Amino acid sequence: MVRLKDIAQLIGVSVMTVSKALHDAPDVSAATKAKIKALANQMGYVPDSSAQGLRTKTTKLFGLVIPATTNPIYARIVFALEERAHDLGYDVVLAQTQNKPEREDECIWRLLARRVDGLFITPVYRFEAEARIYQEIVARKIPTVLLGSPAPFCKNFVSIEIEELIASYNATKHLLGLGHKKIAYFTGPPAAPWAHERFEGYRRALREAGLEVDDKLVFQAGNTIEDGTKAALQMLNEGCQPTAIQAVSDLVAIGCAETLLSQGIKIPEDISLVGFGNILAAEFYRVPLTTVSQPKHRLGVAALETMMFLIRGEKFQLKRLAAEFVERKSTAPPKT
Repeated sequence: MVRLKDIAQLIGVSVMTVSKALHDAPDVSAATKAKIKALANQMGYVPDSSAQGLRTKTTKLFGLVIPATTNPIYARIVFALEERAHDLGYDVVLAQTQNKPEREDECIWRLLARRVDGLFITPVYRFEAEARIYQEIVARKIPTVLLGSPAPFCKNFVSIEIEELIASYNATKHLLGLGHKKIAYFTGPPAAPWAHERFEGYRRALREAGLEVDDKLVFQAGNTIEDGTKAALQMLNEGCQPTAIQAVSDLVAIGCAETLLSQGIKIPEDISLVGFGNILAAEFYRVPLTTVSQPKHRLGVAALETMMFLIRGEKFQLKRLAAEFVERKSTAPPKT
């Protein structure tokens, strides 16, 4: 392993001068800095991050905790966050909870053991008002940014959120504007605040149109393709025959669509379908999906910027990110 001492001996300067040059100290000339850095690169010198961490009491590591990398919603968020962190000299350690509270606890404990400088967490939502691991984060004063809506057990943390309610409201308004009145809704995870906000947007749009939510048209789904498939099968078995379906997420919508199409039900000729998220598969699905486009890249950037405010102890103002409605080929006026 190449040491500072090795570089210093070859150039004929002190170890302190080499260290200062590599850290761009102002009291080392530009020519000397350039010479030292060129030799360091040539020799393959890699700074000892552990030693630096002991000196600065930082690790230049962020912990990122998400449900799963298989959920395409997180691809752009992780990309933006990691890209910005890299620019600032930080590395990101990724952990997946698989939406299990006990695994989330383990992931966060491991990241705390690595002395990360900050945490980005998409919480595993639960009904309990408290969660010990989040209390531990508060006790250790670890800068933490939630990627999504807070819940009672994590209410003390800064969160980067999307205008879920307004976005869902606009999606329902789109269907109402096409002439649909019998609109089914496939709901999300019961403990997730964002799922409740999306359902509330649907409810408000119906009420504004003089309609009430029909419980027979509301089906418990979740947030996966399999959840959408199950909800669609239940809907078909119960024979409620809506003219449109609004799903809590694109994955649920795609699962629903696969079931409908396999039964010979045409989209949008027989039934319209709206998703939420605007994942890549939504645009290129065999019936391009009308959906809500979440600002995933902006969310990742905003999360990192907020983290830096927390680390520096600076004041900042949070605001929810707006989502854009995207109309494609999966919606049309109902059959007359």
